[in-house]
Amino acid sequence: MTVKSIVPFGDPILRKKAKPVAEVGERVIKLLDDLTDTLYAKEGRAGLAAPQIGILRRVVVMDCGTGLIELINPEMLEMSGEQAGPEGCLSFPNFIGNVRRAMHVKISTLTRSGEKRELEAEGYLARCIQHEMDHLDGVLFIDRVQEDTLYHEHTKQTVRVADVIRLSNQGV
Repeated sequence: MTVKSIVPFGDPILRKKAKPVAEVGERVIKLLDDLTDTLYAKEGRAGLAAPQIGILRRVVVMDCGTGLIELINPEMLEMSGEQAGPEGCLSFPNFIGNVRRAMHVKISTLTRSGEKRELEAEGYLARCIQHEMDHLDGVLFIDRVQEDTLYHEHTKQTVRVADVIRLSNQGV
């Protein structure tokens, strides 16, 4: 079991675009396993993208309540509908903001065996997919927050989104 450290907001790697996986081999399988171990290391985590552990590859793991989903080189095929709701990020723990996302998505991805497949999702799973795919392009949830503030999920303390964006752009 290899639990990796999660890169915090302010690290410039979170603002970089991840590179596609050229071949699904041992290194990518190890990356998927490390991401999964890190995701499940603490209860309540929904998704984790490779840049969040400092690796610029287009790889994501998620468990949004329906079991583990692995994405390699995911591509958005369709988006429809609209939903707005709270989002947070493991790279900026405990702070939540309201984000508008598509209600339904259809993506293509590779499996750990290198096969291409399509996946459709609605609601919360669609939100998770969009959030994690944003990480692969250097986009953070704070870039999509509707209000001027984020709030701490336990203390309800607020912070200005502009200040968090400034923090997230350090070194870029």
